[in-house]
Amino acid sequence: MKTFGVGVVGYGFMGRMHTYAYQSLAMLYEPAPAKLKMVGCAVRSPASQEMAVRQAGFEFATADYRQLLERDDIHIISCCVPNNLHEQVAVGAIRAGKHLYIDKPLAASLEQAERIVQADVDAADGRTRQMAFNYRFVPALMRARQLLQEERLGRIYTFNLRYLHSTNADPSRPLHWKTDRAAGGGVLVDLGSHIIDLARWLLGDFRRVLAHPVTAIPERPDGKGGMQKVEGDDATFLLAEMQCGAVGTLEASKLAVGANDDLTVEIRAEKGALLFSLMEPEWLRFYDNTAPGGDLGGLKGFTAIECVQRYSAPASLPGPKLTPGWMRFHIHSVYEFVRRVAEGLPGDPSLTDGLETQRVLETCYNSPGRWTEVTER
Repeated sequence: MKTFGVGVVGYGFMGRMHTYAYQSLAMLYEPAPAKLKMVGCAVRSPASQEMAVRQAGFEFATADYRQLLERDDIHIISCCVPNNLHEQVAVGAIRAGKHLYIDKPLAASLEQAERIVQADVDAADGRTRQMAFNYRFVPALMRARQLLQEERLGRIYTFNLRYLHSTNADPSRPLHWKTDRAAGGGVLVDLGSHIIDLARWLLGDFRRVLAHPVTAIPERPDGKGGMQKVEGDDATFLLAEMQCGAVGTLEASKLAVGANDDLTVEIRAEKGALLFSLMEPEWLRFYDNTAPGGDLGGLKGFTAIECVQRYSAPASLPGPKLTPGWMRFHIHSVYEFVRRVAEGLPGDPSLTDGLETQRVLETCYNSPGRWTEVTER
């Protein structure tokens, strides 16, 4: 079995999540796709450096991510820094010949995303570079895509995707980089990138969009006793038309009082419909419009497909009948990445998938309030 050294850039929430996922593969998959060695972590604060070594067992920690790129015993780089730092880390890792696993979105702007993808094209070194679109690895959504690919739904008419949090509803919440457009923040970027990618993955490419961003709280505490103008959106509502002809809505909001981590997918089509809620991730609800009806309903109605944790082998823990958790989707995303690294395969979702999501994001921000084609420039 091959052994790969791992370097993680950033040790905040997502840095710890990526690290936990790498460490979990040996326990959850039999056999694991490869042996992994947690070599180095790059994070600015000395306290976080100490925690990375103590908590995760990294051999060393540093404030300079370039020290990870220079190491011959580090083969994989995970990029978990704020969005406006993605380009320098990703391009540096690509030019250093590293495999790359990068958190969403790909970058802070379309231009940066294009430069990252171009660096990968120019390298042409066969390394695996993959996006961390973890919701592609929810068993129920994997089953939804399978049904769509089998053409069980026929022509898609309409769709609705929503990703709702409530964290920005409190006006006293201090400003954070995720609300700062200069840092690549904004709710459409943070939450919307997930549902834009899911829409592409399930339904194909976007044709045009009409976006309405909302900044409900124009000023927030700056953490220094003052107030600062909010540049990012608290919520964005999209109308979208897909290349397949389907028309629908996407909503990304952190103003959804009462919501926790509410991601929902609804697809209505000629031969049926699909419903999914992340708050009930065990089930995919499928309506078969070809089932026979009758005076008392016949066989019409939604069927709850028990997707639970039915990952294919070599997944072994937890069992396929046990309820899934949010971290499990990240772990399976990392598993797919490491498997592809071990087998010399390109990443899926690829950096190009990240670029196409970035293209939709940029179109929305640059042309609010009017229909705009999503096209290559």
